[in-house]
Amino acid sequence: MIPTTFRRRLPSATAGRAISARRRLSPVAWILFAAGVAAQIAFPYTDGGTLVLTMVSVGCLAAAVVADAATTHGWKAALSVLFVAGGGGLLAESVGVHTGFPFGSYAYTGELGVEILDVPIVIPFAWVMMSWPALAVARRLVGPGHRWATAFVGACALTSWDVFLDPQMVDQGYWTWQYPRPALPGVEGIPLTNFAGWIVVSFLLIAALDRLIGSTPDLHSPDDALPVALYLWTYFSSMLAHAVFFGRPPVALVGGVLMGMVAIPLLVSVLRGRSVGGRRATS
Repeated sequence: MIPTTFRRRLPSATAGRAISARRRLSPVAWILFAAGVAAQIAFPYTDGGTLVLTMVSVGCLAAAVVADAATTHGWKAALSVLFVAGGGGLLAESVGVHTGFPFGSYAYTGELGVEILDVPIVIPFAWVMMSWPALAVARRLVGPGHRWATAFVGACALTSWDVFLDPQMVDQGYWTWQYPRPALPGVEGIPLTNFAGWIVVSFLLIAALDRLIGSTPDLHSPDDALPVALYLWTYFSSMLAHAVFFGRPPVALVGGVLMGMVAIPLLVSVLRGRSVGGRRATS
């Protein structure tokens, strides 16, 4: 018969091993993050290899955020990010392709590789890649206990990224819009319905993730360091890429203003070491 005191130690020992296993994922997450960033840096200098670099970048960064979610919040969080953001993004995109709702009428050209439900498989991983950062950013800016505000800010964080993404992907021939007008000034070729759809889908995804994933990290480390770094990298690199490499300075300006409404307060909070909601960023 196992002594009572020993039996009581078993759960904590098991939990300790689980935390230790997740802790080992932290350097893996940062290595994947660095690989994804390196692929993006190489992108403007590559002729004919842009699709491969797109796949590598999205794959590495999506894997990085899933590993980060597991490291800081546990396996349930990692699976939630993968299935809610990835599965929800896939469902929304598939419905959108077949019905025109909620983004507007568009079609993939077949240039993005293997498809599932008529959606390139890389697309749901792109939703995974940025949904975790959007949630982390919203929580940092809003503070705890405000679920609707967190979902709204997270939706804005995610949708404003698409102001950069969609023009780049359309220019590269990955998808086309049947009715590209009316559009945002400076972001020609992308209809306003697209961003309206993004707000709705992003709100639902961030709200679901916020409810499923607790805000208290399991490890004594900054729980949002990687997703915040990814969001800020995406903001500044996207402005630079459109202004210098992609020939779309107006997109750099408009995207810089819209995504900057989230990214600049985020940067300020990072520099001050506190969330806007008053909680220390590293708590």
